[in-house]
Amino acid sequence: MPSRNSILADLETIDDPEMPISIVDLGLIERVEILPHSSNGEADRADVEIDILPTFVGCPALDMIRDLVRKKLTARDDVNEVKVNFLFDPPWSVDRITESGRERLKEHGVTVPDHGSRLPVHDAPKLTTQVHTSAVPCPFCESRSTYLDSPFGPTRCRMIYYCEACRNSFEHMKRI
Repeated sequence: MPSRNSILADLETIDDPEMPISIVDLGLIERVEILPHSSNGEADRADVEIDILPTFVGCPALDMIRDLVRKKLTARDDVNEVKVNFLFDPPWSVDRITESGRERLKEHGVTVPDHGSRLPVHDAPKLTTQVHTSAVPCPFCESRSTYLDSPFGPTRCRMIYYCEACRNSFEHMKRI
């Protein structure tokens, strides 16, 4: 029978198709359930059910993630079937990204908001405005002389910032 830790270790080797980070470090894995498989006398094999929290409703990478998870886990001698469920409650948040995941993203020029830095809904600004901020440090030079260049990045969960110090653009994960 596989253990939860060995299943998670396998899942840690699967990178998100759109970002250089494992689906475990990205915080997509909500639940891993291991169920004994008892047909055909295969008592040492198990069925595995995985609950995944997508970063966005309609994320185009979901089918690929499901297929990668199934392929990885069914290749094990102790796993019979794999069921992957996509859940939207609780909603995924950047707070789920692990510290090692944050470092890996930073190495690739993607920054992440600090844990718990979200404003409560009743304190959120009511109007939109052009945002110039020094709160997002550049992942390349650590300068805080950065500004929001575009709220729309290569995927729905990222936006583009620009560093005035080193003149590099970089991606920043959106807080959802």
